[in-house]
Amino acid sequence: MFANNATVAAPEVVVQLTGVRKSFNVGLPIETEVLQGIDLTLHKGEFCAVMGPSGSGKSTLLNIVGLLDRPTAGALQVCGEETTRLDDHALTRLRGHNIGFVFQYHHLITAFTALENVMIPMLGAAEFPNQAMRERAAALIESVGLTTWQNNLAGNMSGGQQQRVAVARALAMNPALLLADEPTGNLDTKSADTVFELLRRFNREHGTTVLFVTHNAALAGRCDKTIEVVDGMVTG
Repeated sequence: MFANNATVAAPEVVVQLTGVRKSFNVGLPIETEVLQGIDLTLHKGEFCAVMGPSGSGKSTLLNIVGLLDRPTAGALQVCGEETTRLDDHALTRLRGHNIGFVFQYHHLITAFTALENVMIPMLGAAEFPNQAMRERAAALIESVGLTTWQNNLAGNMSGGQQQRVAVARALAMNPALLLADEPTGNLDTKSADTVFELLRRFNREHGTTVLFVTHNAALAGRCDKTIEVVDGMVTG
């Protein structure tokens, strides 16, 4: 009988927060600490819900993980890079190539077509649109079921359709990490389920790590795990 010496590789760490704190109005009498020493690790392919009462720090946490804001203290690694020492240019580059965002409000340019909106993140790496960008955008539009709408102005689409375009846009750079802040909050039940399933499908098919802020307990129950944030601390 032989011993099995095979080892299983540890899952790839995509995000790691260590003792992350965030305060606003630092040094003033109204200084407020919103995040109070967050420790959190996200691995490749995880689909995690973030829940907690309003004002608990969920969106602040998402903004820091998404490199839209800097922590007051602590360490943050994203895709293997320690970010707290990076300058704004380096943060923008890291964010643009590795992180996709879907917000509660779709933030599409209503005067652009669905296809043009999906192409926008790709323009950061090139001066002008090209055929490869158009083909990538068209494939993403098809993947969210909106091929017949790809040349329609975003302003002429329903809320659910606009949010599906926003999901396609968030995936334009094939990011390792997708951050979704209440992406179904303004949608009816059917549209919300469609958007959630799109995120879940891309997570499973491409190994995209998803951090999904929601107040919807039913949707959170369909995630791999739930992170509970209360008063700026992870409580569960």
